[in-house]
Amino acid sequence: MNKTELIDAMAADAGITKAAAKKALESFLGNVEGALKKGGRVSLVGFGSWSVSKRNAREGRNPQTGATIKIAAKNVVKFKAGAELSGAVN
Repeated sequence: MNKTELIDAMAADAGITKAAAKKALESFLGNVEGALKKGGRVSLVGFGSWSVSKRNAREGRNPQTGATIKIAAKNVVKFKAGAELSGAVN
Protein backbone atom coordinates (compact mmCIF):
# COMPACT_ATOMS: atom_id res chain seq x y z
CA MET A 1 0.00 0.00 0.00
CA ASN A 2 1.40 3.38 -0.93
CA LYS A 3 0.52 6.84 0.42
CA THR A 4 -2.27 7.47 -2.12
CA GLU A 5 -3.90 4.12 -1.39
CA LEU A 6 -3.66 4.79 2.35
CA ILE A 7 -5.33 8.20 1.92
CA ASP A 8 -8.13 6.58 -0.12
CA ALA A 9 -8.65 3.91 2.56
CA MET A 10 -8.63 6.46 5.38
CA ALA A 11 -11.19 8.63 3.58
CA ALA A 12 -13.48 5.66 2.93
CA ASP A 13 -13.24 4.31 6.50
CA ALA A 14 -13.77 7.66 8.19
CA GLY A 15 -16.37 8.97 5.75
CA ILE A 16 -14.36 12.10 4.99
CA THR A 17 -12.99 13.64 1.82
CA LYS A 18 -9.66 12.56 0.39
CA ALA A 19 -8.36 16.09 0.96
CA ALA A 20 -9.21 15.88 4.67
CA ALA A 21 -7.64 12.41 4.92
CA LYS A 22 -4.48 13.67 3.20
CA LYS A 23 -4.28 16.63 5.59
CA ALA A 24 -4.73 14.30 8.59
CA LEU A 25 -2.06 11.87 7.37
CA GLU A 26 0.42 14.67 6.63
CA SER A 27 -0.22 16.16 10.07
CA PHE A 28 0.41 12.78 11.71
CA LEU A 29 3.64 12.24 9.77
CA GLY A 30 4.83 15.79 10.48
CA ASN A 31 4.21 15.45 14.20
CA VAL A 32 6.00 12.08 14.36
CA GLU A 33 8.95 13.57 12.47
CA GLY A 34 9.02 16.62 14.76
CA ALA A 35 9.02 14.50 17.91
CA LEU A 36 11.81 12.28 16.59
CA LYS A 37 13.92 15.30 15.55
CA LYS A 38 13.75 16.50 19.16
CA GLY A 39 15.07 13.11 20.28
CA GLY A 40 11.71 11.98 21.62
CA ARG A 41 9.78 8.80 21.16
CA VAL A 42 6.34 8.26 19.65
CA SER A 43 4.29 5.38 21.01
CA LEU A 44 0.88 4.16 19.88
CA VAL A 45 -0.27 1.48 22.32
CA GLY A 46 -0.98 -1.76 20.49
CA PHE A 47 0.44 -0.51 17.19
CA GLY A 48 4.08 0.24 17.94
CA SER A 49 6.65 2.87 18.74
CA TRP A 50 9.23 4.92 16.87
CA SER A 51 12.49 6.02 18.46
CA VAL A 52 15.83 7.47 17.41
CA SER A 53 19.03 5.53 17.95
CA LYS A 54 22.61 6.65 17.35
CA ARG A 55 24.69 4.47 15.04
CA ASN A 56 28.42 4.84 15.71
CA ALA A 57 31.02 5.44 13.02
CA ARG A 58 32.50 2.25 11.65
CA GLU A 59 34.68 0.84 8.92
CA GLY A 60 33.20 -0.90 5.93
CA ARG A 61 34.39 -2.33 2.64
CA ASN A 62 33.73 -1.26 -0.92
CA PRO A 63 32.41 -4.50 -2.48
CA GLN A 64 33.85 -3.66 -5.92
CA THR A 65 37.40 -2.85 -4.88
CA GLY A 66 37.65 -4.37 -1.41
CA ALA A 67 39.05 -1.07 -0.13
CA THR A 68 38.32 -0.10 3.46
CA ILE A 69 36.07 2.95 3.82
CA LYS A 70 34.92 4.97 6.80
CA ILE A 71 31.17 5.10 7.41
CA ALA A 72 30.13 8.19 9.36
CA ALA A 73 28.07 8.10 12.54
CA LYS A 74 24.39 8.94 12.14
CA ASN A 75 21.01 8.82 13.80
CA VAL A 76 18.58 6.15 12.63
CA VAL A 77 14.85 5.74 13.21
CA LYS A 78 13.73 2.45 14.71
CA PHE A 79 10.21 1.04 14.78
CA LYS A 80 9.12 -1.67 17.17
CA ALA A 81 5.74 -3.27 16.49
CA GLY A 82 3.29 -3.52 19.36
CA ALA A 83 1.69 -6.72 20.60
CA GLU A 84 -1.63 -6.22 18.79
CA LEU A 85 0.04 -5.48 15.45
CA SER A 86 2.38 -8.47 15.83
CA GLY A 87 -0.56 -10.69 16.73
CA ALA A 88 -2.60 -9.52 13.75
CA VAL A 89 0.21 -10.34 11.33
CA ASN A 90 0.91 -13.79 12.75
